[in-house]
Amino acid sequence: MKNGFDKSQHLCGETTISQLFREGKAFLVFPLRVVYRIEERKKDDRRATVRVLTSVPKKQFKHAVDRNRFKRLIRESYRLQKSELIEILNAKGLVMDVAFTAIHNQLPKFDYLKTRMVKVIHTLTEQEAGNMK
Repeated sequence: MKNGFDKSQHLCGETTISQLFREGKAFLVFPLRVVYRIEERKKDDRRATVRVLTSVPKKQFKHAVDRNRFKRLIRESYRLQKSELIEILNAKGLVMDVAFTAIHNQLPKFDYLKTRMVKVIHTLTEQEAGNMK
């Protein structure tokens, strides 16, 4: 599936996640904080080109329904925009781990979040993937 978002594209594992937050770079595109880490793909590396983690703090959204809704919106807006980022990283032989964390305490509209995700993807492709090689 070209536009799918299967389990292999989810960032899992305590050590991998802690390494991302410890060594990764971060920037803000309201209402998201984006932490990412880029590295070269090793010869026998079979993992997905981009692995994603979504996080919505319980402190900002008390109800699980709202947290889950925000995470679904983040994942869907990323899923629709990811192809450009994946193409560039594959061409350069890179892999990326990304974490999207909500920093706003209100649920955004999907159209607004989608336009913000376009800016996030543009920032990741232009500034970071372009500087690796």
